[in-house]
Amino acid sequence: MSQAPDLDHDYPLSEVPPGARKGLVSTSILLFGFTFFTATMFAGGKMGMAFDFKTLIWAAIAGNLLLGLYAAALGFIACRSGLNSVLMGRFCFGEIGSKLSDFLLGFTQIGWYAWGTATIALVLVKMLELPQAWTVPLMVLFGFGFSLTAFVGYKGLDLLSRVAVPAMLALLLWSLWIATRDVGGLDGLLAIQPPESMSMHMAITLVFGTFVSGATQATNWTRFARNGKTAVLSSLVGFFIGNGLMILVGAYGAMVYQQPDVVEVMVLQGLSIAAVVMLFLNLWTTQDNTIYNFAAAGCNLVRKDRRGTITLIGAGVGTLLAIGGMSDMLIPFLILLGSIIPPIGGVIMADFFYGHKGNYPRLSTTVLPRFNWVGLGAYAIGALSAYLSPWVAPLVGIGVAALSYVLLYEIQRVRVGRQSLGRVNGVDA
Repeated sequence: MSQAPDLDHDYPLSEVPPGARKGLVSTSILLFGFTFFTATMFAGGKMGMAFDFKTLIWAAIAGNLLLGLYAAALGFIACRSGLNSVLMGRFCFGEIGSKLSDFLLGFTQIGWYAWGTATIALVLVKMLELPQAWTVPLMVLFGFGFSLTAFVGYKGLDLLSRVAVPAMLALLLWSLWIATRDVGGLDGLLAIQPPESMSMHMAITLVFGTFVSGATQATNWTRFARNGKTAVLSSLVGFFIGNGLMILVGAYGAMVYQQPDVVEVMVLQGLSIAAVVMLFLNLWTTQDNTIYNFAAAGCNLVRKDRRGTITLIGAGVGTLLAIGGMSDMLIPFLILLGSIIPPIGGVIMADFFYGHKGNYPRLSTTVLPRFNWVGLGAYAIGALSAYLSPWVAPLVGIGVAALSYVLLYEIQRVRVGRQSLGRVNGVDA
């Protein structure tokens, strides 16, 4: 008799069983809240200063559609296999080699967590005119406070998102309506001429690169999806619609008020209390998902189900990084992420669809090599290509890594075939 799934368990080291799967509403609203992120609004603000409204819309659609499709492809694999990205890494990088992806994915999430923790403390001190001495205590408070729902697990993330997402949507729509009124309606918006310039491929890089690390690790929740359709649709809801809305909100503020920060925009609109609520909910729904991602990578790194302990350790490390000045490192951090994270997704997709023909074996019953040099080599080629690329670096990293995997896989297959044939001929001789 099969044992019923533990609905309070998050399966950090194994496949999510069918009985623990979630529906479209649960996965969509969780991913929607995850993509409600202040840094994405800043990216939209840069675009709002460089494009007229029509061009902005096309750039946002292109960038977010690509991001959504990338997240959806990984989400489909996660749902089909029941595994998240760090567990898939065991197949494409090897038992020991996968610790590379564990470290990289964990590092990116703790960096985001530190940035968000520092940001809310600094903004609140400024907005509420608090003493500067309050900054570090606030970082400690939010550094550990934001991790509480992640400590609970999927159920905690889901509950927060169900409350926070509708509230944030209402506040954003209210702000957008005021901005539209202030600018003189659609005619006034279309009449705005951008004071700066930006190429279309740079805009797509900005949109895609800002949250590609999140899309790579959204498999932590799409693996809970009831079926492939649910995984794909919820990924598009989060990363095409949700992330697209963040880009639009940031751009709108920059165009109307020359201010990409939605919190500052709300203050200018006389919505100071709403601005504080927005900032708090906006960061909490991303921060808890971020530290959950870190814990998932950490569990796989140490090969132990210590998700709660690792969550608290991550919160502590993130808090220390926040105190150390992570808020000043956003742009270099984004550039780094655009090179080192997307190739992981490219290797995962190639390994699943080409190397494993769309079906992973059970992780617990499979003997894997210590190092999968095909996957590791493909990742290295993809990451280097992304870093050196003058074009859309994340897309280059994904494409080159996937193609390199296929090429290296075939080279290995031919070499193994020749070695086998040589042994047979040697025996025959």
